[in-house]
Amino acid sequence: MKNLFNKSSFLLIGAMVLLGACKKEGTNVYLLTGTSPVLSASLSDSIPLNSANADSNAITFSWTNPNYLFTDGINSQNVTYNLEFDSVGANFSSPTMQTVQVSPGLSTNFTVTALNSLIANGMQLAFGQTHNIQVRVICFIAPYTSGSANIYPLNSNTLNFSVTPYAPPPVVAPPASGTLVLVGGDPLLGAWTNPVPASQQFTQVSPTDYQLTIALSGGNPANSNADDQYLILPVNGSWSHKYACNNTASQPFSGGSFGLDLSDNFPGPTAAGTYKFDVNFQSGIITVTQQ
Repeated sequence: MKNLFNKSSFLLIGAMVLLGACKKEGTNVYLLTGTSPVLSASLSDSIPLNSANADSNAITFSWTNPNYLFTDGINSQNVTYNLEFDSVGANFSSPTMQTVQVSPGLSTNFTVTALNSLIANGMQLAFGQTHNIQVRVICFIAPYTSGSANIYPLNSNTLNFSVTPYAPPPVVAPPASGTLVLVGGDPLLGAWTNPVPASQQFTQVSPTDYQLTIALSGGNPANSNADDQYLILPVNGSWSHKYACNNTASQPFSGGSFGLDLSDNFPGPTAAGTYKFDVNFQSGIITVTQQ
């Protein structure tokens, strides 16, 4: 009985200390507790994904109300629900975990297209292969002030499914030319010379993926011009079209998005070295890694 009393006392004291900041405006009402939601789905074990049924409903997820309890009764405020998807074994901690926010409903549907895109493009799982994924829902009361932590998050049970994603339409349409070349202000790239030599042409490794490994001298922080920036062209020698980014200043050197005929140059490296460029039209992401 002593252990039980200690645990109960600890939980009660902890709840009051943690949630004392959850005071309703203008009252002395406090959040006491809540019940972890129970997640269920319209399917079990596996989720069929077929491009022929792209617009059909693939699965419906539902969960119970956490019934957050205040000192004056059941919570009347909106509750936010985050539906999380990850690979089995990653325990919702992988960098490609996907989160879908649902508020304030207790269920949500996914069409075949939407779920397939989330798994294939978002989680970056290989097409045409069977994968095991896990799904859970996390509920919380939205913070009362901007920038504060979510209030009293509660995790549901976890559901596991096997899925075989198909190749969805690429985020960015690949070049009709079937070629890509790198041009830029770096002297090793010819200082914006166009056309460029064969050494600056990408290798097509799949219909939606192009790669190039090349030496670069790196940018000069003293320069305010485009000496350390670059563009990717679908036709060597032509400036008619280009793959670019929306904003040079906010674009990450690696892992940023790109698109056709966007306004700004890509930022180049700040250090000299050999770099591998991976332009993935399927995900719409360009990755640059130093070798």
